Amino acid sequence: MATMLPTRWRDSFDRLREEMDRLFDRWLPRRMGSRAGEDFWFPSFFTGDIEPAVDIHEDDKEIVVTAELPGLKKDDFSVDLVGDRLTIRGEKKTEREERKRGAYYCERSYGSFSRTFTLPCEVQTDKADATYKDGILTLRLPKTETAKPKRIAVKVE
Repeated sequence: MATMLPTRWRDSFDRLREEMDRLFDRWLPRRMGSRAGEDFWFPSFFTGDIEPAVDIHEDDKEIVVTAELPGLKKDDFSVDLVGDRLTIRGEKKTEREERKRGAYYCERSYGSFSRTFTLPCEVQTDKADATYKDGILTLRLPKTETAKPKRIAVKVE
């Protein structure tokens, strides 16, 4: 049945399935192991999984991508653009240690992430601009001339 669908539809359904899988993986409970014969289940936001929030918008000249990467250093993440696929990946390593009045508190959190997006049009990779400030990554991807909208004058007779 899947082979009977046009390729564009099949690709769209594949992307939809991947996004739904990601949504369920992120919010549905996941098994954490067992203790004393009991199974413990926790939603994934308790397990330290991180997936940065990303906004993508476009205008006539460019595509702008912003990603929230709080607490990361420049070397903790990378941005790759291959064809029309943009990938942001990285790893978060957090360690916190406190000593107060004879009490000792230490917490560590590690996690990696990878987000891939299909861009809606061709961009000029050689003119792409990426800035990272206050935990926000901003990518400015100028559209190619062929991807920019053209206005067609209509003559009235």
